[in-house]
Amino acid sequence: MTSDFTYTDIRSAGIRLTAEESEQIARAALAVALDFRGHSLHDAGLLHAVELAAAALPAPVRRALIAFRDRSNAGGCLLLAGLPVGTLPATPDQPESEPTWSEVPVATISQLMVMSMLGRSISYSDEKDGRLVQDVCPKRGAEQRQENSGSVLLELHTEDGFHPNPPHFLSLVCLRADHDQVAATVSGGIGDALPLLDAETVAALRRPEFRTRFSSSFVPDASVGVLTAPMPVLSGEEDCPDLMVDFHATVATTPRARTALERLEEAVRRTLKGLVLRPGDLIILDNRRAVHGRTDFTPRYDGNDRWLRRSFVVTDLRPLNGHLGQGGQGRSHRPVTPVAAGAERVLVGTAGV
Repeated sequence: MTSDFTYTDIRSAGIRLTAEESEQIARAALAVALDFRGHSLHDAGLLHAVELAAAALPAPVRRALIAFRDRSNAGGCLLLAGLPVGTLPATPDQPESEPTWSEVPVATISQLMVMSMLGRSISYSDEKDGRLVQDVCPKRGAEQRQENSGSVLLELHTEDGFHPNPPHFLSLVCLRADHDQVAATVSGGIGDALPLLDAETVAALRRPEFRTRFSSSFVPDASVGVLTAPMPVLSGEEDCPDLMVDFHATVATTPRARTALERLEEAVRRTLKGLVLRPGDLIILDNRRAVHGRTDFTPRYDGNDRWLRRSFVVTDLRPLNGHLGQGGQGRSHRPVTPVAAGAERVLVGTAGV
């Protein structure tokens, strides 16, 4: 495959908040932040207050979010532009320098308000200390990683697709664009790609002949890889399937599966949608219907590098209640790697890893 993404820009199709609407959201976000100053974002009272504050979102925005929650769209993505971000500190370049949520209260609470229309906030204790809203910015020494801390091209992937309980939706809000404004976030929806696939390929993608490597942040020993049990890439309804794949980390276990995976990647790449995120842009991705990635960029580590904040939701918490609450953080999913059902440990560099 090519080393870059070609995509259709979706900015003109996004929902644009007016300055008055943005200010209204900022006021509601600040009110919640003041009421819960010093609290963890995992505090149930704070999260319930966020849901109530979502009433400050304009009715057309709430209507669009509800429709996206229920029916998604062919590209699996939705753009909301003009979200308030407030005053910002320097972009962090190491985990220990990442600010607390209360240092960026407007952006944090505004993002959670939007996401509360789609589901219930969740995080993963294996990743970024289980923070409910996470910083996505380049890290010194991590430039080549296929993770959100890198700055090389990030391959198309389902977020945490190896996990038994991955997020249903994720959002990325831009606090700062990259210096050169070239880092494009892209999405490839199965609704767009499916018409380009023949019946034989679709049938192959529905067979449990694919395994996906766990992200390194979920594996304590970097010298050992962990692969999921065999699973299909496509599942669910024939005309509206779910998609689970990572074109960097999913391994085909048979020749027909390998061919089908290559055809799927080609179809997805032909139908990519995306944009270079600007401050206040929030892109929402349907993690069951789309993969996403990012083009490369060059960080400067000068305090003004690209800075996004990421959050996850699931549509229903009740099936996960027995898995949540790691370290006193009520919405943080407990570690899964040691007990991942059917997972197989392999030496890095073997078994297709």
